[in-house]
Amino acid sequence: MNKTTFDYLIPDWPAPDNVQAVITLRSKGRSCPPYDHFNLATHVGDDPRQVALNRKQLIEQLALQSEPLWLNQVHGTKIVDSAIGDALPNADGCFSDSVNTPCVVLTADCLPVLLCNQQGTKVAAVHAGWRGLCGGIISTALSEFDANDTVLAYLGPAISAAHFEVGPEVLAKFLSSAINTEHSKQIEKAFENRGNTRYLADLYALARAELKVRGVNKLYGGDQCTLSQPRQFYSYRRDNNCGRNASLIWLKSNFD
Repeated sequence: MNKTTFDYLIPDWPAPDNVQAVITLRSKGRSCPPYDHFNLATHVGDDPRQVALNRKQLIEQLALQSEPLWLNQVHGTKIVDSAIGDALPNADGCFSDSVNTPCVVLTADCLPVLLCNQQGTKVAAVHAGWRGLCGGIISTALSEFDANDTVLAYLGPAISAAHFEVGPEVLAKFLSSAINTEHSKQIEKAFENRGNTRYLADLYALARAELKVRGVNKLYGGDQCTLSQPRQFYSYRRDNNCGRNASLIWLKSNFD
């Protein structure tokens, strides 16, 4: 079971001891409605001063030794090194093999995927909306790990299939990007036909399908719904004008 502390969700997965991961909840921050309370995004219309205070609180409560590399997420497939130090790179994921260099992605219905290897030498955070999933962002992130790494994946809070209705063009795009026949079968299972050419799409199932076809079988999480849990998570489909939750992962030193 996931744990909460300091109003954070702590992923329940067997990551190495030096791998730290947290997901923010929306309570007990500085932002005012409709961004209440712990919004970490600067691009949603929130008061920049409040966002800065929330980010300062994040760093202090988690005892981070450096500020996370905040991304300008564009629903693409680019992954960057969190140690590059560039201001707001256009990317939808980041990786790190350096201690105390946090990776972070922001979400409000899209799927955050946290990755680490069993050796505890590399981590990554991925922003996986349906466009990024379809484009292969998970595969791009996995390419940053060594071929002999055993990779663990944690699927953070996202909109559940019960609330994520899409058109047939989304199914068609996923099928056109399938890696093999088995992947195609798993993609089809992730879409429930609702009639009138509408489907309910399961982001968790789509992510698991790609992870498994890429050889990642240690999968965890995937049991939340951002839309139906308003006290904990922001949801763009529910509220439209809202903040963003942050999913962070980093390597701590042996002396922390």
